[in-house]
Amino acid sequence: MRRCSAFVFPYHCQVLSYHQYLGSVTKHMSFFSYSTNSAVAKRSCLTLTAARSFPDYSPKKPSIRDFELVQHISTSIKQRYSEHVRRVLKPFESKIKPDHIVWVLMTIKNDYKLVIDFFDWWCQRRDPSIEVRCIIVHIAAAQKDARIVHRLIHDFWARPGVDVTVFFPQFLEKLIYTYKDWGSNPFVFDIFFQVLVELGSLDYGRKLFDKMLHYGLVLSVSSCNFFLSRLSHEIEEHKMMLKVFNEFSEVGVCWDNESHNIVIHSLCRIGKVKEAHNLLLQMELRGCMPDVVSYSTVINGYCAAGQLESVMKIIEEMQVKGLKPNAFTFNSIILLLSKRGKVHDAEKILREMTSQRITADNVVYTTLIDGFCKTGNISAAYGLFNEMQSLNISPDLITYTTLISGLCQTGNIVEADKLLNYMLGRGLEPDEFIYTTLIDGYCKAGEIRTAFSLHNKMVQMQFVPNIVTYTTLVDGLCKLGELETANELLQEMCGKGLELNIYTYNSLVNGFCKAGDVNQALKLMEDMEAAGMLEEGDKLLKWMLEKGIIPNAITYNSLMKQYSVRNNMCMTSEIYKGMLDQGVVPNANTFNILIRGHCKARNMKEAWFLHKEMIKKGFTPTLETYHALIKGFLKRKKYSEAKELFEEMRRYGLLADKEFYSIFADMNYEQGNFDLALELCDEAVEKCLTDKTDNRNA
Repeated sequence: MRRCSAFVFPYHCQVLSYHQYLGSVTKHMSFFSYSTNSAVAKRSCLTLTAARSFPDYSPKKPSIRDFELVQHISTSIKQRYSEHVRRVLKPFESKIKPDHIVWVLMTIKNDYKLVIDFFDWWCQRRDPSIEVRCIIVHIAAAQKDARIVHRLIHDFWARPGVDVTVFFPQFLEKLIYTYKDWGSNPFVFDIFFQVLVELGSLDYGRKLFDKMLHYGLVLSVSSCNFFLSRLSHEIEEHKMMLKVFNEFSEVGVCWDNESHNIVIHSLCRIGKVKEAHNLLLQMELRGCMPDVVSYSTVINGYCAAGQLESVMKIIEEMQVKGLKPNAFTFNSIILLLSKRGKVHDAEKILREMTSQRITADNVVYTTLIDGFCKTGNISAAYGLFNEMQSLNISPDLITYTTLISGLCQTGNIVEADKLLNYMLGRGLEPDEFIYTTLIDGYCKAGEIRTAFSLHNKMVQMQFVPNIVTYTTLVDGLCKLGELETANELLQEMCGKGLELNIYTYNSLVNGFCKAGDVNQALKLMEDMEAAGMLEEGDKLLKWMLEKGIIPNAITYNSLMKQYSVRNNMCMTSEIYKGMLDQGVVPNANTFNILIRGHCKARNMKEAWFLHKEMIKKGFTPTLETYHALIKGFLKRKKYSEAKELFEEMRRYGLLADKEFYSIFADMNYEQGNFDLALELCDEAVEKCLTDKTDNRNA
């Protein structure tokens, strides 16, 4: 069944959003009151004595005139506090220069509202310098205004044309330079780090982290979790995420549950579930207690890998820890059992889930409905359909499609039509898949006119019929013996650029066989092989045998050739065995295909046996077959077999490769067969060089 989406975990197993991160920062603001501490220093590669001090701030000194102007401006905006700053500063607009901004800020820095109003006024006139922006950032940080700090830094880095390679060192330098005297709250570096990560500058985020270590600062675990989650989001960054996870802990980052869950989720997402499980088991040793999210993530990973036994084992581990499965755990198990065809077991899990007053979602119910439909248990599927509605879980388009498909497959086309009308009454519009499903149902019921009517309605609704829709109609026509109409529809399909699939060919072959036109059916087999439908060709071969239609050597050879090209000699040999079992006599091409295939696969014993069998039956191998055999034996230093084949090839008058003449001439010379060595040299000159000259002259 299509579109039954896999279970998706909530944010804590995926990428941390900015709002979630910022909320965490604001909530734990007291954390950022440190500058350095002994616990961090002990775990860090830097000691307190080695940590660099933040520089003292020493801006340019104002002249007497500038000092007077600054005093005048500062006094005015303080005394006229209730007035809009724009009106107060209007008389000074032409006199204020960039240097004045810093000096004014030094006099009003204790009035946060006034600082922000003054800064906004200046931004409307000129782009503030990096130094001024960093000063405002520090003042906002001192007031623990995380959102303003983020906005000020983000607005700078999100500007079009900002080259991070140029501005990163400048911005960081000014942020460090203004830190000590304007705020001394290290959370500004967390926010700067977070902005870099948010905008995708992960490399510069790491540089910032490393730079802060030189000042004895370790960024908060919340920031580091945000970094981890962004790295885990990109598969190509997975190795970097693991490196960061290991390295950051070595320099003082105390990873928490969320950190471990991010890494566990990332490992599961790329299929490394065992590694994720191992990390889960190590969490306690690392000072973190695994929670239900940790276990559910690993369970989901094992479910995605189809490892039911491992799932049951980890559930036992959960119970030992006193943790109860949550909705995500149950959902994962139900989806896995349904995929395994264990629908009744999956329903038992659903009942256990509901007994614990945990409500399943739409995906779980739809998956179970699909499972029961596939087993033909429509009544059970309908029961779940009614149950989900009674629980106010609205069936979506996928749910209706699943049930309609099940009804059509069991021949309940009338009920399927009723359900379609019920769906329409609920305000849901059918898609091309539902139309195709109903068309298939009507075709199977022999109501081909109704099927074509639905096809026309589908086109009117501006849905584009796909290969499945057309194949369904072709199948219906073939079953009714209307091969001419089916062929016309086939031409229409090709005219629309649709590529025929195995089911299209199968329907047509079935129709031609029923009509007694076996030759046309076999021709379709060859067309199918030419289209590269190898695996499906094998299915069709079995179907033909079941119907009592015995393919000839050409059909078998076509399949063997394709498998041989793909280096699947096991399947090639199986087809050859099946060919002999059916009494079909192999021809020269059969042996040539088999011998070359085995040589390519380095099965020289099998190739040698088949060569002997081929000669015994009176067939002559082709030049390519001899070349494949000789090269195969030479590579394995089986010189006597190679020499025998070379002489045999010469007796048949086949032109050998120049390389072979050289090899066997040398071989005979070394063995003392001087006459034969000279004979081969003369023959090589006569047949190889002369032929090349003749071809050039021609």
